[in-house]
Amino acid sequence: MALTKDSPILITGAGGFVGKNLVAELSARGYSALLCFEKEDTPDTLASHCQKAAFVVHLAGVNRPKDPSEFYAGNSGLTDLLLADLEAAGNPCPVLVTSSVQAALDNDYGRSKLQAEEAIFAHGQRVGAPVYVFRMEGVFGKWCRPNYNSVVATFCHNVARGLPIQVRDPDFALPLVYIDDVVTCILDAMEKGEAVRDGEGRCRIHPVHTVTLGQLAGTIQNFAKARGGAAARALGADGLPTLAVPELTAGSFEKKLYSTYLSYLPTDEFAYDLNMHCDARGSFTEFLRTPERGQVSVNISKPGIVKGNHWHHTKNEKFLVVKGEGIIRFRQIFSDEVIEYRVSGDKLQVVDIPCGYTHNIENVGEGDMVTVMWANEAFDPSHPDTYAMQV
Repeated sequence: MALTKDSPILITGAGGFVGKNLVAELSARGYSALLCFEKEDTPDTLASHCQKAAFVVHLAGVNRPKDPSEFYAGNSGLTDLLLADLEAAGNPCPVLVTSSVQAALDNDYGRSKLQAEEAIFAHGQRVGAPVYVFRMEGVFGKWCRPNYNSVVATFCHNVARGLPIQVRDPDFALPLVYIDDVVTCILDAMEKGEAVRDGEGRCRIHPVHTVTLGQLAGTIQNFAKARGGAAARALGADGLPTLAVPELTAGSFEKKLYSTYLSYLPTDEFAYDLNMHCDARGSFTEFLRTPERGQVSVNISKPGIVKGNHWHHTKNEKFLVVKGEGIIRFRQIFSDEVIEYRVSGDKLQVVDIPCGYTHNIENVGEGDMVTVMWANEAFDPSHPDTYAMQV
């Protein structure tokens, strides 16, 4: 039977890393009957939830116990209890469990996860319930506990605070999956009954991103350098922000990692200073720099000030006046004709700056004029592609 927004959904381990993200998304989608089970709750609570559940998402588990026996109690033992409660209640609802690729390893953690997997499959065969056993790679994303069992969380947390990280083997390859992709795959199973399965019937999260430990550390450190400040100085940089924007192609690992990194910023470090180039005319401040999408800057001009009077071979720009009034003038370098565009913060309008036209911008208002400027390439002092010429 298809789930509705008021279908009871049992989530064990709801307060953990994956659980928090799943609960947040389910709540945002309007699911109103979430039965959250935590380690502090009693077995009677679990039994009661199992009587009501229309779908079970079993996330609870143990991965860093004081004694190896806790692996079996917290992984296979809790799974057995959950399944026994469902069968005692005569409830054949679908069951989804998150496992680990370490279930293939011959150690206490791996064996306990494998036993839980096998118990889920056996339950499905006994009662005819749909089962989804997700064997997952290392998961990264917001709200993961640092300095525990996630290298991504630890690196992000420490680098953001100027603390050291350890990279024992830079070439060690890490297969990783992003928390939003994990939640999407879980929801596809819940809402559509769909999952990507391997040859043994286990479900897999997709996509999987493989990165070396050295690449991971270097990328996160570059995120810190882009913002500057104490975290950048701890890495040997001068503390000025590089303003570099990461590669943000849809679905890319770097895009997901950057979102993760920002979620670990200290609460008093959300803001960072820019390097304002100020003089009597006003100021010019670079805001963002990218290798493939150019740079964004903010220009502030005092009343009566004219800036520019230069042209470019290949560099092109877009000007957007967001405050004040101005005139942008153009002249093709082999022509005497001057072209004027009047611009104002009262009517937002983008003005393209074509190649081969010398140009300037004059503040004709009574107060400061603020212009957002985009250029198709980051400024390179060794090849500025900028030639002085009066309009």
